[in-house]
Amino acid sequence: MSTPNEVLTRKLKEHSSLSGDDIAELSRLSYQRRRLDPNEDLIRQGDKPDVAALVMSGMVGRYHLLKDGRRQYLSFHKRGDLPDAQSLFLDRMDHAVCAIGGAEMVLIPHVEIRRMFERRPAAGFAIWRETLIDAAIFREAITNNSSRTPRARMAHLFCEIFYRARIGGLIDGNSCDFPVSQTQIGETLGMAIATVSRTLQALRRARLIEFRGGRLAVGDWNRLTVQGDFNPEYLHLKRAVRI
Repeated sequence: MSTPNEVLTRKLKEHSSLSGDDIAELSRLSYQRRRLDPNEDLIRQGDKPDVAALVMSGMVGRYHLLKDGRRQYLSFHKRGDLPDAQSLFLDRMDHAVCAIGGAEMVLIPHVEIRRMFERRPAAGFAIWRETLIDAAIFREAITNNSSRTPRARMAHLFCEIFYRARIGGLIDGNSCDFPVSQTQIGETLGMAIATVSRTLQALRRARLIEFRGGRLAVGDWNRLTVQGDFNPEYLHLKRAVRI
């Protein structure tokens, strides 16, 4: 089983160049493990965290909590992601992070990461780049929700989830875990539950995807990317991933 240091290093190397000294510095970070139950919050809106979280297994979601109790999911994060790295640079969290179907996390003290920034700037820049890629994912989500049809919107979300799982080595054949409910898909894409159901059925009938029991299977990747107008350049990887 991979250590937290190995998981974090692999993730950062997807988009950043790290020297042996950078990797050694990352390996000196200390970690505290935490297990989250399904839908349990890791961070609440308004918190002032002093640790950054690294996903070791499972999935977490970032969301805004609205006054009426509804949620707007902003992004989903799997093994290797740092879903709250912004807390290094912001005094107070303006969103929440919760487990999606359960997750195992490790918590890294902010003070150690900030010291690493001073000792090994390249390693610090790699973590900073993580926050910039998060911002790129947010921008793509805004475009997706405001400018695409419901079918294209859902296809794009499935493309992103599957592609990022492929990058992280989390694909089994043509499928990956995506343990969200139809309600959570609606809260991500700005769709009523009836629209979510109809759109899922349309994608299934077209044999583009199968989505059951928290598992996403892709039937025809090329056609799915066309349907979703998906171009992975916004993920800013060092190399393209072939699927």
